[in-house]
Amino acid sequence: MEIKIQDIHFDASQKLEEFINRKAERLARRFATISIIDVTLKVVKPETAMNKEVIIRATVPQQDDVVADKTADTFEEAVDMCLEAIERQLEKIKGRK
Repeated sequence: MEIKIQDIHFDASQKLEEFINRKAERLARRFATISIIDVTLKVVKPETAMNKEVIIRATVPQQDDVVADKTADTFEEAVDMCLEAIERQLEKIKGRK
């Protein structure tokens, strides 16, 4: 499983990248079919509260990509919300089989 992190208009800290990797790996252990997790981090202008946007795309072979897009005060909060949304989507897909 591959984790790609892309930060737009800023440089993500090592601590933030480690947090994302740890959370994504936990999701990948739960859903072994995930091949790629693509994380895009963006600071939305203007500089106000709730300006951290995270888009996470999980690629599962032989299925449509699972995507979540959340905005929050911190990147960590947005990552958590995105991964929860992806987990719910993957549970629905798993339940159909």
